[in-house]
Amino acid sequence: MTRVEEHHIPLRSIPSGRFQSTGFPDLGAATYQAPGPDGTWVDMLVVESAQSMANRLEAQGWDELEWQPRAPLDTLPWVRVVAQDGDYLTSSRTAAHRLYDAHVRNTTVDSEPYLNVLKERFGLKKDRPMNRRRFAQAVFRIDPLTLVHGALFAEKGWKRQPRITRAIMAEIEAADVQEVHFGGVKTDDVSPTNQPGKGSSEGYGMVPFHRTEYTAAKITLQVILDIHLLRTYGLSDQATDLLETVARWEMASLLSKPMRLRTACTFEVDGDVPSEFADPAGLAERIVQLSGECPELEDAAPVTEVVKK
Repeated sequence: MTRVEEHHIPLRSIPSGRFQSTGFPDLGAATYQAPGPDGTWVDMLVVESAQSMANRLEAQGWDELEWQPRAPLDTLPWVRVVAQDGDYLTSSRTAAHRLYDAHVRNTTVDSEPYLNVLKERFGLKKDRPMNRRRFAQAVFRIDPLTLVHGALFAEKGWKRQPRITRAIMAEIEAADVQEVHFGGVKTDDVSPTNQPGKGSSEGYGMVPFHRTEYTAAKITLQVILDIHLLRTYGLSDQATDLLETVARWEMASLLSKPMRLRTACTFEVDGDVPSEFADPAGLAERIVQLSGECPELEDAAPVTEVVKK
């Protein structure tokens, strides 16, 4: 029985073959060397980090125009965060740390601090070990996607600080990379020369710029799906299958179209999409079916609305 799936999906950069790195503001592009098959060292580049890919996977199920989950993930519970006046702020589907994000946990529901509600539902008690099954069931009833993408409940006042490990991890790396250096000039036909109070820092004048892009002999999307982890939560077969199917659907949805990661960074699969991610429509139907069969979701609130303090 498969415990952990690992996929290495070749990508190609379109249309020019050049691409950008996700980079880091203070450190620049994430470059390193890895041992090659012949014992030599190969120049590598992290094109898209695991954290960034997690955001892109989660975005597949979110409607940015309507501020709500997109089908088929709209059939699953989630937490909606609103301001005191009722305006939408964020959600457990979009906040950086999901259920434990500051904007989610520092709220109230029916005038009760939401952290107190979570602690009660998780069954966290002094001088008692954490019941992993009860904890997972509670999280599943609030927002199942937290069990897919992970969270750390690092609350100092709690005797237990539950951790949920990410079940699906993805990263895009390029091998045998070469830098491409070029630049240009931002033109200003109205004020081509700098003037007091109207320099480049204010957006005026002719401003030259430099940019570094990359080419590579090989670009690979690495995907790891930890099926065994999902099974350790002790959920029903339907719930476990649902979590696995959600992870597959997110990746299938991402691969079903060109991946526009940045301004000059667009990829598509170089060849056939792996069968596990080749049918987003079929996976979507399976999610809807399973969401109606999970005993954990019986009488679960479709949306929990919490109010920011």
